[in-house]
Amino acid sequence: MFYEPIKRFMDIVISLVGMIVFFPICLICAIAVQIESPGPVFADTPKRVGKGGKLFHLYKLRSMIPNAHRLLHTDPKFKKLLEEYKKSSYKLHEDPRVTKAGRFIRKHSLDEVPQLINVLKGEMSIVGPRPYYPDELVEQQKKYPHTKALVKEVLKVRPGITGEWQVSGRSEVNFDQRIKMDVLYARRKSIVYDILIMLKTPWAMISGKGAV
Repeated sequence: MFYEPIKRFMDIVISLVGMIVFFPICLICAIAVQIESPGPVFADTPKRVGKGGKLFHLYKLRSMIPNAHRLLHTDPKFKKLLEEYKKSSYKLHEDPRVTKAGRFIRKHSLDEVPQLINVLKGEMSIVGPRPYYPDELVEQQKKYPHTKALVKEVLKVRPGITGEWQVSGRSEVNFDQRIKMDVLYARRKSIVYDILIMLKTPWAMISGKGAV
């Protein structure tokens, strides 16, 4: 009964504090990426799927060359990379589009910090399932048909900046395993569970385990 209002209160407080604490670091990261690869500060990625299937724009520091997502889908030289991208659960361990500065901020999840804006807007929570791309959900459900019911459950809650899969394996986990972790969160969600995940998050950021 009190879970949702308490969670929302925590989201707002943690987001405001986080934006103050991480602003200098994000500014340095943004400058480093711009020096190496001039272009927008934020990544130009497509919208993500939020609670109830509603699409939203996710804020993320750019860690790749400009127009990276569009080039992956339209530039012939990235044809093989696109095939690999789809086969490996929409993650690439060796991505030539990532800049040197971008590789560092991705490893330590610093590119995710601007998502605190999404949390303040109510589109995301600090803790929740990963926000998926629409085409990713379509393709992955074709590849793993048994996940369709699980996806419906996951979309009943707000996606999060961090979550069970992020602190348990991140990009080393395939979609079918990841969605099981996400639905486990959706079923077990509680303030205590959220706090436990948040306590694990700093080490996941520092270690960079499973990040790409």
